[in-house]
Amino acid sequence: MIDVTAVFDIGKTNKKFFLFDKDYKEVYKEYTSFEEIEDEDGHPTENLEALQTWLKSVFQNILDAQEFNVKAINFSTYGASFVHIDENGEVLTPLYNYTKPLNQEIVNSFLDKYGPKEEFLKTTGCFDLSLLNSGLQLYWLKYSKPEIFKKIKYSLHLPQYLSYVFTGIPLSEYTSIGCHTALWDYTKKDYHEWVYKEELHHILPTIVSTETSINMNYNGRRIKIGVGIHDSSSALLPYVRSIKKKFVLVSTGTWSITLNPFADHPIIEDTHDKDSINYMRINGKPVKATRLFLGNEYKIQVSKLHKHYNVPEDTHRHIKFNYEIYTEIANDFEHMFKWESLSSKHMPAETKLPYSEFEEAYHQLMMELVELQIKSIKDVIGEEHIKRLYVDGGFSDNDLFIKLLSHNFRNMKLRTTDSSLGSALGAAISISDSKLNSKFLKKNYSLKKHVPFIIS
Repeated sequence: MIDVTAVFDIGKTNKKFFLFDKDYKEVYKEYTSFEEIEDEDGHPTENLEALQTWLKSVFQNILDAQEFNVKAINFSTYGASFVHIDENGEVLTPLYNYTKPLNQEIVNSFLDKYGPKEEFLKTTGCFDLSLLNSGLQLYWLKYSKPEIFKKIKYSLHLPQYLSYVFTGIPLSEYTSIGCHTALWDYTKKDYHEWVYKEELHHILPTIVSTETSINMNYNGRRIKIGVGIHDSSSALLPYVRSIKKKFVLVSTGTWSITLNPFADHPIIEDTHDKDSINYMRINGKPVKATRLFLGNEYKIQVSKLHKHYNVPEDTHRHIKFNYEIYTEIANDFEHMFKWESLSSKHMPAETKLPYSEFEEAYHQLMMELVELQIKSIKDVIGEEHIKRLYVDGGFSDNDLFIKLLSHNFRNMKLRTTDSSLGSALGAAISISDSKLNSKFLKKNYSLKKHVPFIIS
């Protein structure tokens, strides 16, 4: 049997299970997804019971098969989600979805006590006041559902709840607390004063390092069980561990999150910028970040283009950068797309497509989207001298996206990495004692160098 580290990587849609060998090579994977259920207000939410059953059965099947010697297990999940348990460890409420609207009266009451809003958003690294800031869920429960709130023994962030399922030990860790929860005061490096005034610290378990693991006897096996990690911080970890020089990581997908773990002044100053946020590294150090609803908008606009030009739905996947089309558009550039899930000061009132070919319209679309991505990257770099830019996720193999970025950041070294395993690998690395060297990304992430195209 080969020694492996097991990781559950839980997304909103896909639930994944991986086994990695000592060199972090994937040796086994399993995927599933569940239909959402509804909470008491009819809002869609995670089927927590089905998730818990799947976790235990998948893990037990691996142990029973005796093909792999599982030495450790860890958990990476999406953030902004709490599981509330009573003194018997029973779950008290649904896993409230962070898209659930928060009663404005609750928000107003919170601000009356702990405003002004701008100062609060700045110190907590948040961009609004909603259930996306999971700390406000505790405030909402306390005042909207007091009978349930009284029964809460512990409120566990989702990664730590998954760990708790296996260990029975309630804990908190930095990456989940630092994920725009409104709980943490980045200026004090402690829970915000409102947490203590509302006495919420009594139901928030002891904070430990994300690298903490618990040696357990699990069904007769000695296994090291991690405390879990927030997925964005997890995806960043392999880069931080293997790259010695300063860099910025653009993690692309439905959301494009740009992360600068080296900012000298990471606390967000502009509280009107709803796309500037803070995350935390595993040691509690703040990470300056920006977000852009890039993949979501791309999906909407590409679908419209396919219909408009009556081409197959996968046409966009095969378009390569065309210098002639690019220069023709760039020479007389104007904004032509009206966004549906983004906003931009240059956005026209209606989309206009003067092109006869899909390829031309697609170039126009990518030039406009990359323009927004450039701003997002520049905002996160600020005045700092950072010469390395890494791109991973869905857009890392989009030829136009990468060539346009490379062209606009000619003074930076642009690298792409191919890792659908990003957050899962980070979770495995976070509980490992092994050191990563500079060749790690090349070996495990198909690291590619990109040079700007030549301007004729």
